[in-house]
Amino acid sequence: MKSKAAVRRIIEALKARYPQGLCSLQYEKDYELLFSVRLSAQCTDQRVNQVTPALFARFPTLESFAAADPAEVGTYIHSCGFFNGKARDLVACAGKLLSQFGGKVPGTMEELISLPGVGRKTANLILGDIYHQPAYVCDTHCIRITGRLGITDGSKDPLSVERQLRAVLPPEESSDFCHRMVLFGRDVCSARSPACESCPLQKECDYHKTPAAK
Repeated sequence: MKSKAAVRRIIEALKARYPQGLCSLQYEKDYELLFSVRLSAQCTDQRVNQVTPALFARFPTLESFAAADPAEVGTYIHSCGFFNGKARDLVACAGKLLSQFGGKVPGTMEELISLPGVGRKTANLILGDIYHQPAYVCDTHCIRITGRLGITDGSKDPLSVERQLRAVLPPEESSDFCHRMVLFGRDVCSARSPACESCPLQKECDYHKTPAAK
């Protein structure tokens, strides 16, 4: 496991490479980010960004989403995969936001995970990006790369990884760090063919020192 000093060096190297640690999903309203994250499950952010402009134009308010036929919502999000379940979640989530939260996206973990289709990963992202709270978004990139680096113990369980990151990441860096993990996973540390020889983190990386990385 990495020392806090090593984690700080990794954080600074990622900051230098990605000065803006931002979410790549495009949105204007808080609930649009919530819905976009739901659509991104087992789908790329790029695809979600292609789909949401027409979706949010057709259903421009929470009220219109809550009153929508999930089958029609599904026609707009078909290319995101698992569109039937996602469509049902969006409609049900809009209804609950209106009926229980006054049309506002709530700002606590407990409230967020009570919404249809919202788990800890989504809730953490909302807490970080909307409410600027410490947030630990443990998606596949974050889980894979923190395990390879040795920041975490290699667990594939999101909750275990989240707990380990909470212990070593400065809270004020946590949200941006997780966004940078996504960016880093896309262009350097991919699942199948990590670019170890050109990686700016290789000196800090446990995986780079293993035969599998050679």
